[in-house]
Amino acid sequence: MRYATIGTSWITDAFIEGANIAGGLELAAVYSRNENRGQEFVSKYGDKPVYTDLNELATSELIDAAYIASPNVYHYSQSKLFLENGKHVICEKPITVTSTQYRELSALAKSRNLVYMEAIMMRYLPARRLLHETLSQIGNITTARFDFSQLSSKHHALQTGKLPNIFNPAMATGCLMDLGIYCVYAAVDLFGKPEKIMASAGFLSSGADGYGSAIFIYNDKQVTLTYSKTGQSIIGSEIMGDLGTLKINSISKLTEITLVQTENGKQLCKALIGNIPKSELMSGEAAAFLRFANDPAGNKEEIESVSQLTFTVSEVMETIRKQAGIWFKDDL
Repeated sequence: MRYATIGTSWITDAFIEGANIAGGLELAAVYSRNENRGQEFVSKYGDKPVYTDLNELATSELIDAAYIASPNVYHYSQSKLFLENGKHVICEKPITVTSTQYRELSALAKSRNLVYMEAIMMRYLPARRLLHETLSQIGNITTARFDFSQLSSKHHALQTGKLPNIFNPAMATGCLMDLGIYCVYAAVDLFGKPEKIMASAGFLSSGADGYGSAIFIYNDKQVTLTYSKTGQSIIGSEIMGDLGTLKINSISKLTEITLVQTENGKQLCKALIGNIPKSELMSGEAAAFLRFANDPAGNKEEIESVSQLTFTVSEVMETIRKQAGIWFKDDL
């Protein structure tokens, strides 16, 4: 399947590398608003055309699909453009700003027999299945804590008067949309949609949220989410049951997962998953994208499951934003 990329940041390089590992996907074109930047980016991948007109790329017969990694505010309009022109779309998280936008584009894709999916690597990593299968070993789960706190490389720029896209509310970005979404995905994927949500956020000079937290309340458990772009966590995440604890070093990559249990008064630790090579982190989502496009009927159940998870996460993200006072122009 021939695909084009929209966006020239490191995440696009990571997807291309993952797609190469997955196989069956061919980089056919690159889009950049700046011709020179596009040429510089694509020079690493051979002689590929660079488009500076998005409409021209969307109608091109050179491509079958698009990988979209532009700022969040453009995800909806760009995804819609490619879907309307018969192209499959895999879009970086968050796939849309609002759940209404996702519902609309999901219906559009379905009506045209196209794949429209969110590039959220944790959903397609082998460790996800292992995590689901291991939950029963820790007994009755009443508490979990998911954290993704990573000091942003752009934080200093903001402090010195610059306005990086990641801290620009006009781009529909901020900590929740960038990091917190991984915590939300983990909670919803493992435990479903919470009955009640309590959330708050801390705002930076630009008006973007720089850190925040949420408590997901279920009938039988509580899950605490914390996320920050203004500080670095070294503890990781935990799922706690009455027979043991699952420790997860990275909630976004699902790496270094350890099962901790107590036997005869002794604490026993069993490593379940170690580190994953960086080059392989996005190969799972790339492989799923190709699989869904090549055989939608054979993968119907998984496609519908993925779509429902994406929609539920989008709804939960909106609830958190509403409670925390995080608003974007697409909310109007």
